[in-house]
This record gives sequence, structure tokens and C-alpha cells, in this order.
Amino acid sequence: MSEQHEALPCPLCGAASHWLLDDRKRSYWQCEQCLMVHVPARWQLTAEQEKAEYDRHENHPDDPGYRRFLSRLAEPLLARLPAAGSGLDFGCGPGPALAIMLREHGHQVALHDLYYHPNPEALRQQWDFITATEVVEHLAAPREVLEQLWQCLKPGGWLGLMTKRVTSPEAFSRWHYKSDPTHISFFSEQSFRWLAAKWQAELELIGADVALLRKPELSAD
Repeated sequence: MSEQHEALPCPLCGAASHWLLDDRKRSYWQCEQCLMVHVPARWQLTAEQEKAEYDRHENHPDDPGYRRFLSRLAEPLLARLPAAGSGLDFGCGPGPALAIMLREHGHQVALHDLYYHPNPEALRQQWDFITATEVVEHLAAPREVLEQLWQCLKPGGWLGLMTKRVTSPEAFSRWHYKSDPTHISFFSEQSFRWLAAKWQAELELIGADVALLRKPELSAD
């Protein structure tokens, strides 16, 4: 299936990535520097196909199980936020449960989702925190999108990301997470460490799927 000799640029850090494996539907490359695994463009869905997959999801804001899932990011983030902050839930989907949960704790939360809550004006503002739960694995250009979000974050603000992490090639080969055709960028611990070093950010990895990055405060000099 794949051109196994071909090296491709990593869509996160730009270093060379090399063929990792094929499954029945597509091929996967892994970066030699940040260890992110990605699906090359030739196997990615069109926007229409991607939207059709998302429309099949049933995540309701009042579903206790879904709230418990989101609390894996919400609870550690809330513990680090000052009172009454303003934030952006990026890629919130049709039912913005996380935004509702954060509002219940006194925060103002705007929404932006390409398909369900388009609000490009939100990306021209500054926020105390930005969340993206189960979003970055869908990004064809993760570096560009994450850089844009980072620029929208105030000094001292938090970027909260939820996505399951690659652990090893062996585990990846049998990982159910890659079976979703909309999942095309799979971050590793090293991927987040590369981002933190690039941004000079404080990084906290919490559990198997939460990463919190804090933007440096402005220097007093």
C-alpha cells in the first residue's frame, strides 16, 4: 500500500517521518524527532466525509458518562485557573459539554467549531484559557492550528488538550484509536515535550490523555 522508502515532513515539528505500518485502510508514518504518528494526505477524508463521521457521534452535554470523560481535563484545569476567567472551547462539537461544565464554575467560555459553531472572530481575541478535547488527532496541520491557538492565549494562560497518546509502535499496531478514519495525527509524550520546549511553556501530562501547557508570564524587564 505504502511508498515505504519515502520520507515525509512531520506536520507538527517538520522533521523527517518514516513509514511505520499499514493497516487494511491506510498507512501511517512516524516522526523521528517528536515521535508523532500521522496519516499522509492521500488517505485523509474530504471535509464532507469528515463531517458525515462527526454527525454520527452522540455526545450530549447532560450525559453523566460524557461529563465524567471530560472531567479528566476539566478538573485539573479548573484547579489551576483563577476565578471568573474567560476561555475558548475550540472544536467543541455540536454539544459543547465542556464549555457548560466550565461555565458552571463561573468562567465565561466562547465556542468555535468549524462545522457546528463557526466563530472565527474568537481566534482574533485573547483568552485566559483554551481547551481542545478530542480535537488535535483530527488536524491535518496541527502545528499551524496549535500555533494559532497559542497566539490567542494570554501570558500565564493555559492550553488544555485531550487526546490519547502513542506509547510504542507495537501498541500502536493494535490500537483501536487509529480505527477512526477522522483520526490522522497521533501525539506522543515527546510530541508535547517538543511543543513545550518550542514555546518555553510549562507542561503537565495528566493521566493517559491530558496535556496542560502554560504560557510564560511576561518578563518584568
